[in-house]
Amino acid sequence: MQWQRLRSLLRYAHERSPFYRDLFRRIGAEPGDFRSLDQFKREFPKTDKKDFLHFQAEHPHYGRTLAVSEAEISMHAETSGSTGLKLHIPYTLYDTERYGESWIYGWWAIGIRPTDSFYFAFNWGTFAGFWSAYWGVRRLGANVYSGGGQSTSGHIEQISRLKPTVVLATPTYATRLAEEAVKMGFDLPSSSVRFTYHAGEPGPTALPALRRQLEEGWGALAGETLGVAELDAMAPNCPLGHGVHMNELNCFSWSSDPVEGLEVGEGEVGENVVTSFVQNAQPLINYRTHDLVRAFHRRCDCGRTWRYFDGSVLGRSDFMITVKGTNVYPTAVEVMVTETPGVSPYYQVLLDRLPSGLEELTVRAEADPKLPKEEYLPLAERLARRLKDSFEVRIPVEIVDPETLPRFELKTKRMIDRRPEEYRRQLDR
Repeated sequence: MQWQRLRSLLRYAHERSPFYRDLFRRIGAEPGDFRSLDQFKREFPKTDKKDFLHFQAEHPHYGRTLAVSEAEISMHAETSGSTGLKLHIPYTLYDTERYGESWIYGWWAIGIRPTDSFYFAFNWGTFAGFWSAYWGVRRLGANVYSGGGQSTSGHIEQISRLKPTVVLATPTYATRLAEEAVKMGFDLPSSSVRFTYHAGEPGPTALPALRRQLEEGWGALAGETLGVAELDAMAPNCPLGHGVHMNELNCFSWSSDPVEGLEVGEGEVGENVVTSFVQNAQPLINYRTHDLVRAFHRRCDCGRTWRYFDGSVLGRSDFMITVKGTNVYPTAVEVMVTETPGVSPYYQVLLDRLPSGLEELTVRAEADPKLPKEEYLPLAERLARRLKDSFEVRIPVEIVDPETLPRFELKTKRMIDRRPEEYRRQLDR
């Protein structure tokens, strides 16, 4: 089924998109020259977000990648820009329906039904993530409560008054809402909310400690979907395990060695390369997500046969740093921080370039509000030892007072790159 869809998509992109027509011409091939998924993985060029950003800069808004006329675009969204420039994303009406359906697979699996009501703790900007969740709620036929424009306390007041059964928010903002409810004297675990659901940053699947904080704070079941804004809400969490299932109805994906470009074996870590069947306006074919995953094709106890990513996303192929000769993925550092008792969900990983030319990571984390001040230094020493034991390199740790670090409603900025701008430009080149 995936091969039939992929063949159709190759023909569609070749006929409709100047970018893909040029790509086929460059490799001296026609869509019909590709005769299997294996051949496609080996021979079709990979595409990358930076390519699309380049085309959009040259030809606003969408470059030469469109496969429809601009009159057929029914929704414009943008990425958060957390890794650089904002990518413009066009959707046709059909795209929004299919993209919205992707959320429903995850919701249904954990028990959410059309009779539920959804509260969006979201400001309704141009960020694609929760707009696509809104499309999903409409597709599901459930009720929508919009919290756009409310303060954190205003969200809690509305939740107590409107009595939704599902709350949608980034995981760290959901944690902040739970903290605010305690301050307001509102018993959130006894409220109407039975589910919280998340996207936009590493959540309850990748970070078990965060799952515990969310489920204890809300007294509700926490779920999430792994998505890439320009591709799809493509991988709902497995209801039973520490991973996500790739939605193979809407996407074809495979794992590539990020350096060599060849397919890695079952259970080996590789970069998730995705072809989306959901994006008609701007086709994305053999697209590098830069997400590192450990993938398995097997029947899961939850009943799915979809591709399974153990631990969700393990790191980023485009963001690995060398600290004193040791390769470190900041995502792995984040997992270690969240699993250390006494640390709150709010922390930063600071990246600096020392005068010696070496790079250094520093962890700055808020203490749990219940932790006495005299325990800050022992906690910092304990976390630093755990990091050194895991990565065999010293990573300084600083514990700060609660409510010291910034809060965000959308993606939390946990990685702070403080290296000189000129040096970062050289790396990009």
